[in-house]
Amino acid sequence: MREFDIVVYGATGFTGRLVAEYLGCRDHGVTWAIAGRSADRLDQVRSDLGLGPDVPVLVADADDAASVRAMCDRARVVLSTVGPYQTYGSALVAACAASGTDYVDLCGEPAWMREMIDAHAAAATASGARIVFSCGFDSIPFDLGVWTLQKAARARFGRPFPRVKGRVVTMKGSFSGGTYASARATMAAAARDASVLRLMIDPFALTPGFSGPAQPRGLLPEYDDALGAWTAPFVMAPINTKNVHRTNALLGHPWGTDFTYDEMMVAPGLGDIGKAAAAAMAGLNPIGGDKGPAPGEGPSREERESGHYEIAFVGEMPSGERLRATVTGDRDPGYGSTSKMVAESAVCLARDVVGSGGIWTPGALMAAPLVERLTANAGVTFVVEG
Repeated sequence: MREFDIVVYGATGFTGRLVAEYLGCRDHGVTWAIAGRSADRLDQVRSDLGLGPDVPVLVADADDAASVRAMCDRARVVLSTVGPYQTYGSALVAACAASGTDYVDLCGEPAWMREMIDAHAAAATASGARIVFSCGFDSIPFDLGVWTLQKAARARFGRPFPRVKGRVVTMKGSFSGGTYASARATMAAAARDASVLRLMIDPFALTPGFSGPAQPRGLLPEYDDALGAWTAPFVMAPINTKNVHRTNALLGHPWGTDFTYDEMMVAPGLGDIGKAAAAAMAGLNPIGGDKGPAPGEGPSREERESGHYEIAFVGEMPSGERLRATVTGDRDPGYGSTSKMVAESAVCLARDVVGSGGIWTPGALMAAPLVERLTANAGVTFVVEG
């Protein structure tokens, strides 16, 4: 029996503090602790959030394998917000896989995720550890949005859609300093190592042993007949699409081995205005340059609470039938919504999920209970239209 249901590792960082605040705001039915490198800083977080001594402090350092393993041995689930994960996360995943400790994170680093799959999937399967990457805006709304749409397709048509489009209709909010640092680290790794670049451009990089059909590239503006709007490339598509294909593979390809999926952003405006807006959006690189937020920085509470997003998922049958699902979030995607999603993922693993060990996606391991939790508690909705 483990001492804690959940340990929040990285609780002194900006997103880690938000996770701790969310877990502390009401009784989630779990025992939990906060962890990080500095006991003094953890004590300050506990004091600032009014958590009290019933939320213990654990000291663990990513560079100290013994301290990381000791933390894992005390937890049923480790929730890590310590990124870039390719820099700070490998020892923790190894320790969780070896010790049978469940794990969730906010990772949007596909090359590192593939490295962890190759290195630790067998150990996690043997120990019973459920390792679940990408439990924030990367990639829960997209992974579970496709799952929701395909569930509805089976109920309505008796078969899944072979083609699904993910379209970000609106999004207000910024990406996090951790996301920016992870993206920059991945770009640097790709510049050093061509194999990293190959993984980044391969839609099936996270499905070792399986490669499906050619996928839409999503690199140029295009008009979407299903939505009646112009669309532009979406910066997170190379991450989310890989996770969606991994979900399909882990579930035994219920959506078919010929499943096609892509993601784009809907440009504002109609006609030529929308076309021009899409072209302008395609020229933007939100992670380019050196002016992104630093890890530990983030928007104010007012900015987080005024943020939101809406994502449409449109399925198309070869015979012409269509169905649409919409996922919405009531906070900014990079911080407010992400912190709630990863916290509910950890609670879901601790309380709701019975499943074997391995390296999973949210959609493959816990889609139904997690959709229920996010809808009830985290301001995320999943609605099928039509």
